[in-house]
Amino acid sequence: MSSPSAIASVRSERRPAGLAIRLAALTYEAVLLFGVVFIVTYAVLTLARWTYPMSGVQRAILQVMLFVTLGVYFVYQWSRTGQTLAMKSWHLRLLDESGRPPSVAIAALRYVLAWHLFIPGAIWVALFGGNVALDAVVGAAGVAALLLPALIDSKKRLLHDRLTSTRIFREL
Repeated sequence: MSSPSAIASVRSERRPAGLAIRLAALTYEAVLLFGVVFIVTYAVLTLARWTYPMSGVQRAILQVMLFVTLGVYFVYQWSRTGQTLAMKSWHLRLLDESGRPPSVAIAALRYVLAWHLFIPGAIWVALFGGNVALDAVVGAAGVAALLLPALIDSKKRLLHDRLTSTRIFREL
């Protein structure tokens, strides 16, 4: 058994995860979740007997279903162990201020708030969109701009980390 002082020293050795490793884990997460998105999309299109081109309402329903599916995945994993599959692979863990995985409510709030990274690109597309290459560049620049605070924050937090009082740590 570990003594309380040994546990305290391990907690004090936790290092915040830097932006580069977080982006690597996010990229891996996207690859893993591609399969989930594919299966859910296929199931919805098949069961509802929708075909392309889809109507605006059908597209909106599918997008909401995918948003909820991804949300359930992240919230369940974060609130259970503080790690998704990609985070386990990269030795990362999401913890609240008390050093535990966040509650379901905090994990859900964090999931919703994390989408703020895409707001500049979405606004651009809504107002000026049409050129796919330019839209992609502006969207990527918007995400990059919103990632910059993690480079100067001593705790390496992004906005959604600050607002939910959570942090991603490297597991040693």
